[in-house]
Amino acid sequence: MTDAKNNIDVESAIEELMAEQNEASQDAPEATELEEVDEVEQLRAERDDMRDRFMRALADAENARKRGDRDRREAEQYGGSKLARDMLPVFDNMKRAMEAVPEEQRAASKALIEGIELTMRELLNIFEKHGIRLLSPEVGDKFDPEYHQAMFEAPVPNTKAGDVIQVMAEGFMLHDRLLRPAQVGVSSTPA
Repeated sequence: MTDAKNNIDVESAIEELMAEQNEASQDAPEATELEEVDEVEQLRAERDDMRDRFMRALADAENARKRGDRDRREAEQYGGSKLARDMLPVFDNMKRAMEAVPEEQRAASKALIEGIELTMRELLNIFEKHGIRLLSPEVGDKFDPEYHQAMFEAPVPNTKAGDVIQVMAEGFMLHDRLLRPAQVGVSSTPA
């Protein structure tokens, strides 16, 4: 009987062990499922972070391309502005030379004067070719602070305040930028 009792005890012990194993195996999948869920969430977070970094890098690259295009266009249009600014006194001096020749000497120096006039026209043509245009206000025009620089102000009869009364030097534009304002005298309110 002891053998039967021992067999029953062994069988019940085996059943208990199997029951414990079943419980452990049922608990184990829950733990692994939780670990898998955590791993999936980590992968999703990493994916979202990588997507965000990629989109930012793509936007930065596009902005750099646009900035490069803009800088290239500006360099093409305005790169020669320093040289152009340095050439303006040449135009001014040639104009002054033309104005300094008295009328009685014009006939005697006709060839020289023609040469200076042709050189001035060629200089203006080159300016025009490179987007530089002359701003030449007339006496009586309204003073415009965007394009004119007031060199002096004087009360002049038969004028309104703010009228141009003298043009001392023409101004120049480089495409849509002011290269040099026209230097003018402006009327103040007549006394």
